[in-house]
Amino acid sequence: QVRLTESGGDSVQAGGSLRLSCAASGYDHIFNCMGWFRDAPGKEREEIATLYFDDEKTYYGDSVKGRFTISRGNAENTVNLQLDKLKPEDTATYYCASDQRPHHGACASLALSRPHWFNTWGQGTQVTVSS
Repeated sequence: QVRLTESGGDSVQAGGSLRLSCAASGYDHIFNCMGWFRDAPGKEREEIATLYFDDEKTYYGDSVKGRFTISRGNAENTVNLQLDKLKPEDTATYYCASDQRPHHGACASLALSRPHWFNTWGQGTQVTVSS
């Protein structure tokens, strides 16, 4: 069974940067779609970004375009999320999730419309941005 472990959450001031990592382990089946999401108090779960491994295509939510970057990590089956130009409204618990999808469009669509269908979720890492 796949296990996902997020790390890198911290408290920073507005305008600062963080790098979150999601490491997959214990997997016995293939996954090729990785997504990052966040939960903030009083708000619905928000899709942040997806990365489709087969063609490295990415998708970003409107609120983070131009500020966040999803990428493969140096370690095998690690995906990073670089958070730049952080704002107080970015304060949330950030989660990574994995699934197997036929193409990058399906990966992004899953994150947008049915994130709860992702097979595996990590435990989350807290990001707090102060003004």
